[in-house]
Parts: sequence; C-alpha cells; structure tokens
Amino acid sequence: MIQSNKQHTLKSTISFNGVGLHTGEICTMTIVPAEGNHGYKFQRTDIEGQPIIDACTNNVCSTLRSTSLGEDGVEVHTTEHILAALYALGVDNALIQLDGVEVPILDGSSEMFTQGIEKAGTQALEEDRLFFKVRKNISYIDKERGIEMLIVPIEEDELRLTVMVDYNSPILSTQHARLESLSEFSKEIASCRTFVFMKEVKYLAEKGLIKGGDVDNAVVLAEKPYSKAELQDIAKSLGRDELGIVEGETGVVSTSELRFTNEPARHKLLDILGDLALIGRYIHGHVLTARPGHTANVEFAKVIDLKIKAFEDIPDLRTDREAILDINQISKLLPHRYPFLLVDSILEMTKDSIIGLKNVTMNEPFFQGHFPENPVMPGVLQIEAMAQVGGVFALSSVDEPEYWSTYFMKLDDVRFKQKVLPGDTIVFHLKLISPIRRGLVHMEGKGYVRGKLVSQAILLAQVIKDRNPTND
Repeated sequence: MIQSNKQHTLKSTISFNGVGLHTGEICTMTIVPAEGNHGYKFQRTDIEGQPIIDACTNNVCSTLRSTSLGEDGVEVHTTEHILAALYALGVDNALIQLDGVEVPILDGSSEMFTQGIEKAGTQALEEDRLFFKVRKNISYIDKERGIEMLIVPIEEDELRLTVMVDYNSPILSTQHARLESLSEFSKEIASCRTFVFMKEVKYLAEKGLIKGGDVDNAVVLAEKPYSKAELQDIAKSLGRDELGIVEGETGVVSTSELRFTNEPARHKLLDILGDLALIGRYIHGHVLTARPGHTANVEFAKVIDLKIKAFEDIPDLRTDREAILDINQISKLLPHRYPFLLVDSILEMTKDSIIGLKNVTMNEPFFQGHFPENPVMPGVLQIEAMAQVGGVFALSSVDEPEYWSTYFMKLDDVRFKQKVLPGDTIVFHLKLISPIRRGLVHMEGKGYVRGKLVSQAILLAQVIKDRNPTND
C-alpha cells in the first residue's frame, strides 16, 4: 500500500481508551477517516469549540520524554506512537479526536494501534500521495549529546531506518535495529514498548511525568538490585504504595520478558518514525541514527522539512522541453530588437510565474568591449534579460498586448552569485509577489545556470497602453 501513488484514509472509525503515560489521565481516542490533503490532525473534543491541532513540526511544543503538539494554547501529548502506526500502514489522512490531553499509552507500543488500523482497513482517495525522494545526504548532529542523524539516497522508493543506541549501561549495552521497509513495521517494530531505567523513575516523577507509567506499559530496567525501602521510596514519588517489582532483581524487572532482545532499539526506531510522520509526506531514503531522542528526531524532521520546502521552491529548470513562445512570438510582444532583445524562448507560464531562457554566446555584441580577453556577461544585462522575461509575463495579462509596453520602475535586492560566460544558458524564473493591480507588476526574479543561482532581483514594472511601443 505504501507504494501507491494515491492518498489513503481509514475505511471506518476506530477508538482506543486508556491512561496517558505522563499525565496519568484516562482518555478515549477516536480516529476518524478524513478527506484528501487533510493530513494528520488532533482534535480536543473535551475543550469548548473542539480546537484542532495540525500534526506538523512547527507545532511541536515539547520533546521531554515524548512529542507534544500545541497550537493557540491547546496541547496534545505523546503523539508519536499513533502517528508511527498511521504512517507505517499508509494512512495519509486522519482526524484523531481526544477527550483528554494525552494519547493513551496502552501497552507502551504501537501494536494495538496497528491492529485497530488493519482491522478497520484503508481506502484510496483521488488525491495524489505526497512524496520526497532524497537526492543528497541530509544530516543533523548534536555533538554535546553525541547524537548523529543522517538520511541518504537509495535507488528504491522506500523508507529504511537503521538505529544504534548506546546507554553505557551493564544491562543495556550497544544495540542496533533496522527496518528495511514500512511493510515490515507491523511485524518487526509495532509491538516494541517504551522503556525506562529504574534510576530515572524518581527523577521523572518529580518532573511531573510518567504518572501513568506501570510495569505493564513499559519495559523497566534495573541496573542494580533495589531494596524494598528504595522501591517504596520510588513508588511514593509516583503516588503509589508499591511498584509491583521484586526487590533485589536486576535487568528487566517488568511483568513480561522482552519481546525482542533489542526491543529498546526497536522502540527508538518506532519513535523516530512517529516523529518523522510530522513532515507530512512519504520519504524515500535511508535514515541512519546514533543515540536518537525526541528532541533530535524533531530537529532532524525540521531540517528535512526545510530541504523539502527549498526543493519545492526551485522551478523546473530543464532546457530540453518545447518552448511555448519562440523568438518570433516574443518579438511580437516585446518592442526590443537586436542587439537588445535578450530573451530566446519562454518555456513555461502560469497565472503567477514565468520561465524563460537566454543562450549566451561569444557572438554577443557586448563581449567585444566588456572584458574581451575574459568574456563575462555584464550583470546589468542579466537583469535586463530577466526584466524582459517579466515583460512577457506582464503583457500576457492584457488584451491586444502589441499595443502595450512594460516599463520597469524599480529594482531591489539585486545580487550576483557567479559569473555567466559564453556557452552558458541562463534560465530565468519570475513569480508574482502580489496580484497585478492598476497595471503594477511586482515580481521576484532569479536566474540559474546549470541549476545554480547566478543572479536575482525584485522588480516592479507598470504596463501602459502605447500604440507606439518604445524600449523600456
């Protein structure tokens, strides 16, 4: 299902009820099918107005032992386990309703969530699924905590994850976990529970956390034998009479054995998947991490988010496609002629942007006098060529454009990044900054050579009717 190019949602509503790990409050969570492009959203049905929180990296408000989301003062806690299950099972869109502040912890894993989703089934929607295929390595490093996170390209359209954890503990040495494909999540990762060291329990309790923690919903690891008095002191910090742990035991002191010998590492992988789900699209690449945690997971997700946004902002710079306007058609729109017509073709035009190109050759007349021994296209002519592409766009907004002219009134933020030489092809991309009003056209322009930015400017022009067009 993950390989589908269409978005999916649940076929039917499913519900879960249980205690929150950190708040200790009982909550019913109901997951409702949602329309295409809805994404993951949490809704607090216990609050007036039933506010909705988008599950995205920008809304992360806390990463202390779990990932919490907040918007306009409303929060939801411990979102990672349900998001991991939805993401891994190919559910793109869901409304997650809570009548409390925290997602139920259940047994400390995602197993019950995945079982519920699989029982409900999923259905395809008309909208295309959102993907991001990694083309270059993306990394995040926290030197202070020894955390390294990296995603690298792979040929396959898959998300792979490899995790290494190292707690420098005699009862939990270095562990590795690997997920080859999301299709293996239900079998290999979903049942792996959250874990905690006994030495951390009292500290976390004093921080107001793990109020709902229990030996039944977490793997508890005792790094040394604890006396009855010590156990009672820890239980008291949790507001309980006892913990249900036998004094003197070490290692795994939970009521059940480990489900995998490397269950802690596998649960870390589960957490990473739930936090990466906040990106809101299916990632194709291989994630490799060392000593991850929720803070690092979210920071890594934010880095990937920025890369995605930067990638989406780059226009289609291919020059081998058929032009929508050739030089003859451009000449009918623009008043410029040799040697000042600096646009060779228009490749694309939408309601708010245009892409055109200029082939730079040694035959350009300006090379005769501008650095003749070291030919470089003058920056001012790069901006003029950019402006002419913008002029084509501006004239496309009026009827009978042959009777109109475009006059540029202002240039801002002009920058030149690298030299443009004979043999280069500059691809200009201009997009509207604001809607055209009273003939005023405000655009951001960028010029690229072989995919690299060479020049940029903010241009303001006015389209004026003139039966005798003149050069701007």
